[in-house]
Amino acid sequence: MAFNTNKSEYSLQTTQTNLTSILKSYQPTEREKAKSTVINRVRFEMPKQKGLVFAVKEVEESQNYAAIDEFVAFLTDNFLHDHEFLNIFHDALSLCNQLTAKYTPLVEALLALSWNKRSTEVVKAYSEFCLDILVAHNNYLSFAVRKLISLWIPSEPNKETSLNSEISNELQVVHQLLEKILNAIPMAFDAILDAIESLFPYYKRSSYISYIHNLLKLLEYKPIFTEYIIQLLMEKLAILDVNAPRHEIEDLESDDDNEESEAGEIYNEVIPRHEKAKKEEQSMNHPIAKTLDISMLAVFNFLKKRSSSESSEKETLSDSLKFLQILIKAFDAVILPIHNTHHVQFLIFYYCSLKQTLSQVFLASLWNKVANPNCPALIRQASVGYLSSFLARSAFIHINIIKLYLKEMCDWCQQYIKGSELSRSNVSLKSNLVFYSVCQAIFYIIAFRSRDLTVDKKSILFLQSLQLTALVTSTYNPLRVCLPAVATAFAGVTRAYQLAYCHAILERNARRKLATIYANDTATPEEILDTFFPFDPYLLKVSGQRISPIYLQYQASDAEERSSHSLTPESIKASDRKRGHPETLGDHDVDDFLPDDKRQKLIDTKVDQPRHLS
Repeated sequence: MAFNTNKSEYSLQTTQTNLTSILKSYQPTEREKAKSTVINRVRFEMPKQKGLVFAVKEVEESQNYAAIDEFVAFLTDNFLHDHEFLNIFHDALSLCNQLTAKYTPLVEALLALSWNKRSTEVVKAYSEFCLDILVAHNNYLSFAVRKLISLWIPSEPNKETSLNSEISNELQVVHQLLEKILNAIPMAFDAILDAIESLFPYYKRSSYISYIHNLLKLLEYKPIFTEYIIQLLMEKLAILDVNAPRHEIEDLESDDDNEESEAGEIYNEVIPRHEKAKKEEQSMNHPIAKTLDISMLAVFNFLKKRSSSESSEKETLSDSLKFLQILIKAFDAVILPIHNTHHVQFLIFYYCSLKQTLSQVFLASLWNKVANPNCPALIRQASVGYLSSFLARSAFIHINIIKLYLKEMCDWCQQYIKGSELSRSNVSLKSNLVFYSVCQAIFYIIAFRSRDLTVDKKSILFLQSLQLTALVTSTYNPLRVCLPAVATAFAGVTRAYQLAYCHAILERNARRKLATIYANDTATPEEILDTFFPFDPYLLKVSGQRISPIYLQYQASDAEERSSHSLTPESIKASDRKRGHPETLGDHDVDDFLPDDKRQKLIDTKVDQPRHLS
């Protein structure tokens, strides 16, 4: 019995010993104590008694790398005081020519040390060593540049995005060193480009904004990077833009507005006026839209600074045009092929507003793509969208420019119709995508800018010279594929000023669609242009303050408002009830340029339609 007890005790003890040897745990205080013991074991012995010079001498004379390995471990594991830092870098500077590729771990450990938050003497010592070692041995260039660029990313993430675009002193010294490197080593250009792109933060990180500020700072002293960085910025801002859809921003902002309206009367009575203004300028509720908002403001400030009156002597109109060509090139490569971005395209919208000539160059670039038959159809269609939306929304565009492009587009359409009559081509949307897009652009511009285009008799005579009747009554029947809200608004303007009679065509198109749908068991989808207006209202609050003064909201002409023709219940037929027709559109489906009274009538008509049918 005693034997068994001892045996069982022996077995139990053996089991415990095996487990504790594998799963032995430390208290946090014990773990930190053990770590500090290991660090302190090498803390002062080698650097103070032997130093960097001794370690390099050992390698050169006896190929003994033990001292170098110990020194590298010391640099990696310990925090250096300023006097230690200065002593080490003084020795390193004297050994620059000897620190060839075999000393890569040592040089990389020296370059990786934190330096930009230290004293002026330390900053100077590090900068001198970094510059000398890169001039002497360019194999360290890529590593050094990556370390410098990585300092643009804050080590401590800040959840609150700042509107302050000033670069701190800690980053100013980094930019000064980068400038010295670029001046001394021409091949550093490619290394910096690679580092900038590979280290760009993830779009959900708070360091995104700080990185953009530093990129723009780089352009101030090295404009040679302009073309590359502008395109890179457009790519990164486009990523933010597509990840902050318009409907998500509107939903979050509308929820916020509803909360404010519930306490509106109390707020108006109690809260002072200056606090109301402050509340109106609050940041976006959508987190990605908030990052996009501040990033767009940073780029707007950069564009404004380039064209400010202070720099007008240095930057001539020729320089502005050169920079615009860079913007257009980036726009063509990044923005134009992307469907339905909402805000990033306002970069070129804003820059064009700074000088009248810039707008004309941008519009000419778009029209050249539209008129070029060798350009892909989707790019031509997108160019038409940007052209029409730019002309409609730009408060800084002279009316003569609008008339010029209306004339160009109408002439192009008339030539297209004449050419097709000879060849007897089909009238499908797919085969004539560009033509229908240009027609809708004409209708959209006339409807949107009707107040300016009908201001006097001369302007009305101009509209009559466009031969709009021949366009809408052609065999192509462009009104059948236009966005219903655009066709309806255009029809109202043309009837108000007796330019063309479109309502009979709209009603005939509606009857044909009804017959097409119900002639078979399955519903056939109607042909409607897949259209978006790229310069629709700008939703970002902070950067939007730069857009508001140059942005045009829709205002219907007096004659059009008096007519109120296209949205009356009497003009709506039961046979027109189908997806996409104006009377079946919800409030969110109605195009922004419709006036408020017409928008409400449109929604009311939708609600009251069954009553009229009965």
